[in-house]
Amino acid sequence: MFRPEEMVRIETITLSRYRDDLLTYLHESGAVEVRELDVSMAQKDSPNEYHRKAASYSITISRLAEFLKAYRKSSGGGIREFIFPRERERRRYRYRGVEALIKDVEEFLAVVEPEIKAAEGRITSIQTEIERIKEDIATLELLSVFNIDVSYLRPTDMLEIAVGTVERNRFKGLLEDVRGATEGRVVAVSRELKDKTVAIFVFLRKDYERANPVLAKYSFERIEVPEGEGTPKELMDVYMDKLREKERELEEARKEAEALAEKYYDDVVFYQELVENERDKATALPMLARTNMTFALTGWLPRSDVPEVIEGIKRITGGKAYINVREPTEEELEEIPIKLKNPSWARPFEMLTQMYGVPKYNEIDPTPIITFTYSFFFGFMLTDFMYGLIIAIVAALLVAGHRKFNDGTYKFAYTLLVSSFFTMAMGVVFGSYFGNALDLAGFRVPRVWDTFRDALVVLELALAIGITHLFIGYTTGFIVKLKNGEIKDAVLDQLSWMLIIPGISALFLASRNPALEMPGKVLFGAGLVLFVLSELKNGALALLLVISDFFGFVGSWLSYARLMALALATAGIAMVVNVLTQMVWGINIGPVPIGVVVGILLFAGGQIFSVAINALGAFVHSLRLQYVEFFGTFYSGDGKPFEPFRAKREVSELELES
Repeated sequence: MFRPEEMVRIETITLSRYRDDLLTYLHESGAVEVRELDVSMAQKDSPNEYHRKAASYSITISRLAEFLKAYRKSSGGGIREFIFPRERERRRYRYRGVEALIKDVEEFLAVVEPEIKAAEGRITSIQTEIERIKEDIATLELLSVFNIDVSYLRPTDMLEIAVGTVERNRFKGLLEDVRGATEGRVVAVSRELKDKTVAIFVFLRKDYERANPVLAKYSFERIEVPEGEGTPKELMDVYMDKLREKERELEEARKEAEALAEKYYDDVVFYQELVENERDKATALPMLARTNMTFALTGWLPRSDVPEVIEGIKRITGGKAYINVREPTEEELEEIPIKLKNPSWARPFEMLTQMYGVPKYNEIDPTPIITFTYSFFFGFMLTDFMYGLIIAIVAALLVAGHRKFNDGTYKFAYTLLVSSFFTMAMGVVFGSYFGNALDLAGFRVPRVWDTFRDALVVLELALAIGITHLFIGYTTGFIVKLKNGEIKDAVLDQLSWMLIIPGISALFLASRNPALEMPGKVLFGAGLVLFVLSELKNGALALLLVISDFFGFVGSWLSYARLMALALATAGIAMVVNVLTQMVWGINIGPVPIGVVVGILLFAGGQIFSVAINALGAFVHSLRLQYVEFFGTFYSGDGKPFEPFRAKREVSELELES
């Protein structure tokens, strides 16, 4: 806790014949982050033809899976499925090497791919036909303004016919220019449709070459006349019959695709995961160094995993391996990957730390601190018992349903669950139960402070919490810098504020206890001297930065006033909903108490809206106080997250040969 997982460097050299088995073991165990070896005397390894086939087949199978997924009958779903998702069943695969896997994949594709591609091709072909028929119907509908046989609109040996549309205000000019270009040898028929004109031009073939540039000049959009004979309306019936026939064919093709999805989808996804993991495993090969007989790899892993990994390497290689585990050097501190290490009660809050950035190897992990401070700030801002209870119920259901997955939903719900307890506690302190609903109902609600009547007290509380939070941050930074040997920076950058903050606090309390005035002045003065000394390193800008940074601190402190502001906003919105409910409650239409029904709906809807909007505000602003104000006092978040060489398994599980 407070420190990242201890990491060590592992280096191993073994015979080339163990390469694939060893990489497979490391990939499945997911304990080591493999790093590139820079060895001038050895060659870089590279993927072989089977790894390249795995990459190619992963693309092929992904396309098949995507097609089948579109026609797979969904099961479950809805709110229940979201809250309590089912675990996907895993199938075991006896792994005998990449060559055997590729052979199995090829045998599978030889059976499945032709069937699926045939179904896909048939559906695509029918859909193309349907779109073409729909376009023809739309064209016939446009031509229906002319009650003539469409066969007359096709060119002959002597005549060229142009059918199309032009902007309505340009048709007159088009007609005049066409007549001029053809010396009047043109027949034109037109009908107006909204902002366009549908027109038919009939030319002699010898005049068409002169008329065509004129049509292009006026942006005359050609219409391809559909095949068939009869008036547009008569031909539309024929095409509608064709459309219905094609839609029946499409429905049959989709049923065939659904049957294929039912038959093959799980198998396709299974082999997709196998080849994708094999493809990803091959990405480690260029990081290895090899000779004709041996290969070497290196990487980082947590100290706690070392015994298991060493035992695994020895088992895979039959003990024929050189293994060296060493501590990181000073030069490697910046490149050490960070794996956070926290007790189970704080582990889900690592998500909030990682959203900002993981610590460096020589920094403190702030997760245990923000587990408390984030949750407390959330509760202070939302500050309503019933709101906290609603959030707790929803969050507890999500935690129960997603615990086995340990996914983002579980972690987020866990943070809300913890925060909801603080919300309920603050709701009791401020006597807020759906705002002032119980007060309006005539109940006597005990409370320590009233959000509105004691707003100044709440503001003082918020500022006191804020300056304490900042003091914790500067103290944490002071400890980190001392441990890292940065004594000068610790004294000037951190200790200065550790003296200024209690000095300000003592001076503030001196109005109630005069004995605190002198200690307050001493602390504030000493801190201010150290602060000014820390700014002198900036040379000519020192004076300007003294003013800027000091008032920056004051701004950060005042930023904690949002605790009071959000608490007031929550109480205010809830109060408005309650007052509106009270106003409509007594309305009756004859003997029907319509006001009761409207009031219940208004109260329920308004309070749910208030929970949602204020919980969102509390979530965002609580994070801001951590990321901007608190982390700004000691934390960089510039570490590199631990990214182990790990297989992604959802539907498959490898059975490795011993």
